[in-house]
Amino acid sequence: MAVVASAPGKVLMTGGYLILERPNAGIVLSTNARFYAIIKPLYDQIQPESWAWAWTDVKLTSPQLSREITYKLSLKHLTLQCLSSSESRNPFVEQALQYAVAAAHATFDKEKKDAFNTLLLQGLDITILGCNDFYSYRNQIEANGLPLTPDSLTQLHPFTSITFNAEEANGQICKPEVAKTGLGSSAAMTTAVVAALLHYLGVVDLSSCSKDKNQEYLDIVHIIAQSAHCIAQGKVGSGFDVSCAVYGSQHYVRFSPQVLSSAQDAAEGVPLEDVIADILNGKWDHERTEFSLPPLMTLLLGEPGIGGSSTPSMVGAVKKWQKSDPLKSLETWRQLSEANSALEVQFNVLTQLAKEHWETYKCVIERCSTQRSEKWIGQATEASQEAVVRALLGARNAMLDIRHHMCNMGKAADVPIEPESQTRLLDVTMNVEGVLLAGVPGAGGFDAIFAITLGNSSSVTTVWSSLNVLALLVREDPRGVALENGDPRTENITSGVSAVHIH
Repeated sequence: MAVVASAPGKVLMTGGYLILERPNAGIVLSTNARFYAIIKPLYDQIQPESWAWAWTDVKLTSPQLSREITYKLSLKHLTLQCLSSSESRNPFVEQALQYAVAAAHATFDKEKKDAFNTLLLQGLDITILGCNDFYSYRNQIEANGLPLTPDSLTQLHPFTSITFNAEEANGQICKPEVAKTGLGSSAAMTTAVVAALLHYLGVVDLSSCSKDKNQEYLDIVHIIAQSAHCIAQGKVGSGFDVSCAVYGSQHYVRFSPQVLSSAQDAAEGVPLEDVIADILNGKWDHERTEFSLPPLMTLLLGEPGIGGSSTPSMVGAVKKWQKSDPLKSLETWRQLSEANSALEVQFNVLTQLAKEHWETYKCVIERCSTQRSEKWIGQATEASQEAVVRALLGARNAMLDIRHHMCNMGKAADVPIEPESQTRLLDVTMNVEGVLLAGVPGAGGFDAIFAITLGNSSSVTTVWSSLNVLALLVREDPRGVALENGDPRTENITSGVSAVHIH
């Protein structure tokens, strides 16, 4: 029987750059864009002579890329040997597989290991699928003469084929790359594969109804996914994207990188089973608090179509600036941290007001959703309504402060954290009726912009379309990793009957 797990993509609303260093926090929102991993046995039956086998078969299929990769998995060393072209390899899935299998081997007693080995001898058939929202289909939409609107995106089949961007440099065609929207596809994919495998192998039970037990299982998924993701990308990042993929929307403070020192030793010949045991017993000191947008607010994402930015190179430039001007950078980070905290405080106030005075809160949000921000104060006719408006304006001002400090940091480090083109676009967006705030997520650059609106403000998508910005279908969904009932492609058949495939 197949096991299907999914994990969400992310939007880092606050904490860009700061989140790399403890104890700085960030607010990261999980989305309705999800990556799916489907795990099932490759063979229905085990051959009688299989007890003597030292290897088992693994097949990885990515239908959207029209790729199928085959491997041999060593039952003794728990390592993979790829039998396919090296160009089509997926390091994130490979590390997720090795770490999840090693976790099972490290935690099972002899009886469970026998059942585990029997299961492995049936082979592993792994399929990965990413929602369309992770990828850019802008070029296809424009090539087909369709308008840059969300309606054009709805005409795509679910899990449609992914195209590659082939860029030229000095007259030479560079290696084609998948055009992405910056939602953290590698973290969501790694987490989905780890979760599906750990459930399939019996290490965790993601269907557990016990809150404490479910938390324990999620913590195991988190540790294994963080480890696999860091090793696959070749560095220990902040980990907010994987944490979001596991637990959903949250206030996040990173873990100490030292906890993964043993994982880095694995590359030097330390047995993977020993590495996993050390990692599972390590001190994971990250901080995570549940967070989601206040009620009646909507997350919108827009794709400007200017071209992406390299987050690693931008981070490198900011770090270089920090070293060259420690006093100035420290003061900028302090101001940015305070603005981040102020925004989170105002969101928490709004969430509390919604709980305690729902009708008043709802009334103010509905009134303000049709007005520009300078007219919001006039929508409050009593004290309790004024409290809601003050919190709305407080959140808006905090975002303006965040943008100001991020701009200053970009200028000082000579990197386009909020480029002029994005500044103009964000200023126009924040002047649209019903828009609470707008900004560049994560490390900034040209990748995308986000807006938080009061209610479902359709005015934003209209304005964005007129400015050549494609409003995506992504919304906040505070859920983290989840066990699914079946293959998402079969679930989407009925909803996709009227879809038109864009070539």
